[in-house]
Amino acid sequence: MYGELVLVALIVIGLIGRSSIITTAACILLIIKLTHLERYLPTIERRGIELGLLFLTLAVLVPFASGRIQPKDIAVAFSGWTGWVALAGGAIGAYLNSRGLDTLRMDPQLIVGIVIGSIVGVLLLRGIPVGPLMAAGLTAILIKLIQLIIGK
Repeated sequence: MYGELVLVALIVIGLIGRSSIITTAACILLIIKLTHLERYLPTIERRGIELGLLFLTLAVLVPFASGRIQPKDIAVAFSGWTGWVALAGGAIGAYLNSRGLDTLRMDPQLIVGIVIGSIVGVLLLRGIPVGPLMAAGLTAILIKLIQLIIGK
């Protein structure tokens, strides 16, 4: 019963905050719970990030597949400093994602703060909750910085 109440609260929060992603995700999970398909929740939890990243990567690669980005466009992208900054950003992002995965493996209860923080970011900052691993990576970096500052 508690899970259903949380999902209904998330649906309401998503509607108030005009976040169709949170609303839709909470609705799908509520339907799964109400139709007694809970046995699929561990699979969704285990494979959901992979599936989400797959679709995100598909969307990002469509311009290559459709021919809108040509080889000459790739060369032009690296002829200016912004292309090199984008390359560095991608590498740093991948590194942070790996740190995030390690952090969640070592301290899984952090996911609660990350999920609530993502909801706050969607509602108050008009963000998009596509990066739980990135959020965990940023969390890992912030934890290390705070530990350095306070001397732990």
